[in-house]
Amino acid sequence: MKVSLLLSSTLIIAALAACSPKQAPQQMPPPKVTVTHPQMMTVTNWDEYPGHIEAVEMVEVRARVHGQIESIHFRDGAEVKAGDLLFVIDPQLYKAELDRAQAERQRAETHLELAKNDFKRAESLRSTKAISEEEFDTRNKAVREAEASLAAARASEAAAKLNLDYTRITAPISGRISRRFVTVGNLVQLQGSGGSATVLTTIVSMDPIYFCFDADEATFLKYRGNAGNGLDQKAGSLRCELSLVNEQNHPHKGHVDFFDNQVNQKTGTIRLRSVFPNPDRSLVPGMSATVRVPAGPPVQALAVPAIAIGSDQGLKLVMVVNKDGVVEPRPVEVDRQHGAMRIVTKGVTPEDRVIVNGLMMARPGVKVQIVDAPPNGTAPAATAQR
Repeated sequence: MKVSLLLSSTLIIAALAACSPKQAPQQMPPPKVTVTHPQMMTVTNWDEYPGHIEAVEMVEVRARVHGQIESIHFRDGAEVKAGDLLFVIDPQLYKAELDRAQAERQRAETHLELAKNDFKRAESLRSTKAISEEEFDTRNKAVREAEASLAAARASEAAAKLNLDYTRITAPISGRISRRFVTVGNLVQLQGSGGSATVLTTIVSMDPIYFCFDADEATFLKYRGNAGNGLDQKAGSLRCELSLVNEQNHPHKGHVDFFDNQVNQKTGTIRLRSVFPNPDRSLVPGMSATVRVPAGPPVQALAVPAIAIGSDQGLKLVMVVNKDGVVEPRPVEVDRQHGAMRIVTKGVTPEDRVIVNGLMMARPGVKVQIVDAPPNGTAPAATAQR
């Protein structure tokens, strides 16, 4: 009896469940996306070149006389001016040599004075036939010999004075000096027949400063032919900008002031040199840097955020929202990137709505909901360059 009642209750519950209305499946809301319109902007296309900074002037300081280093008068790494005293070589030997040369010069002057007096007396005796022609000629030649001896003595004195002056080694240029390669007490000796000596230190100029780079032949011709940006060596009209490895936006402004006189036939490139002011000494010779040169005058171009451009089997495309709110893929042709924006030469118009956020959910043919852009912009900044 109890089994029958339990079975009847189960059947009643099943019948009621079968008669209840079925719930419709829950529908997902359309994905939310942020869009922006392509913008017309004035851009300058740049050609970038890596390289190293070079000093305008660089000097290896060497001794011109041998001797012992007596004193050093600079601080390692300091800036010096042309003419500043750097090293002093023991001058005693050269002072003694100068004294000897001066004494030789005085003796030659006395000898010349005596020879002139003898010749003067010979001239008076010649008129009275009291002296032979041979003796007259001898006294005449003695004057010339004394004059030559005096000239040699004066030259020796000048050389001795130069050697004494060379014991004081001064800065030949203004710039930043390196460390001292020798210390007080070391003996500096001239080497070889050319008189080459050990390098004592080096000096490089700091302001202005050079950056050299190689451009291919076609690019060089383009630079030369650009109206308003022609490669004018005198005027320096080809401007350029430089940035170090830790800098952005190329804050250092300069110009190209030199191009080489021939193209390297092995590489097909020509060497160009740019010059930059460096008053704060932030540019140091030998540093790695990047320079950019305008490829042409500023132009008006259509640009979209670089984050909106995707790739599909080598083709560039953007996702746009049509008038019905449906996502459509749009193939585009792109040019260079400028900051977070990339130039689009074909495929979109200023009226198109390009998706910049929500691209992961924006599938072709899907209806989407457009939301306002975030306050800080339409898309994250993109830094990749073509």
